[in-house]
Amino acid sequence: MPTVSLVRVFPASPKGGNPAPIVLDAECMSADEMREVAKCYGHECGFVVSSTPQGDADFHFRYFVPNHEMEMCGHATIGALWMLREAGRVAKPRVSIKTLSGQVAAVVPPAGPIAVSQPVGRIAELTADQSGLVRSVLGIAEGDLAQPHLLNAATSRVKTLVALNSIEHLHALAPDFDRMQRICDQIGSTGLYPFALDQVSGVAHARQFPKSSGYPEDAATGIAASALVFGMLHWGLANPAETVTVRQGEAMGRASEILVSFERSGSAVTGCWITGSCTVDESEDLESVS
Repeated sequence: MPTVSLVRVFPASPKGGNPAPIVLDAECMSADEMREVAKCYGHECGFVVSSTPQGDADFHFRYFVPNHEMEMCGHATIGALWMLREAGRVAKPRVSIKTLSGQVAAVVPPAGPIAVSQPVGRIAELTADQSGLVRSVLGIAEGDLAQPHLLNAATSRVKTLVALNSIEHLHALAPDFDRMQRICDQIGSTGLYPFALDQVSGVAHARQFPKSSGYPEDAATGIAASALVFGMLHWGLANPAETVTVRQGEAMGRASEILVSFERSGSAVTGCWITGSCTVDESEDLESVS
């Protein structure tokens, strides 16, 4: 099997960030082999299927969690691009990547944070019955909400946004994980993304509870953060001219920081950019997986 390199993406503390196992040479790997790597490491994994331009895409990436393949993964994309840059295999500062969710663009400077594009978000309000199901899974009441309506939001995968009125309450959540997948299926979501705003700094503090990835919580989720900023825009909580800082993983002791900026054409918002840094994760064995 090819060598698996483990990086932590979006770190904001010594143990922060989301671990991303990356395989740079996955051309000959089957889907089952890719999923086995994800099962071995227990994280979302990124696989560089091709570094040869295909059409107008410079790279082809695939993504797996222990239970299934994903259409797109923001932090694994940044992790793979960071590893490709370290290996001297990124020839220009702006590249395009073929994914199952469509083509995405990335800005890869010679050093420093890397940015990945996402399309404009899609927003749908949940019904009262659906909102009640989500509140029951999270163990919260209507009075705990900062916004009365819960949203399904997506730039690629649908995330359910739950605006809470307290950061302390956010960090104290103890979801009913036994019901998580069933409720997410009922509301058409791939995960719950409760958050609370720091009213002084404007920073959004969030937690990500995926539907069926094979683990209960994510330390950093770029795709959910991009969905969140469009939810915030819908609620009037975000300024299109300003970058939104999303802090995640704090309740896990793995603080992460994701920066999301809007892409605009005149006064219209046309998409967003997820930006983050990486570091090598030296806590895991980086030898070839057998």
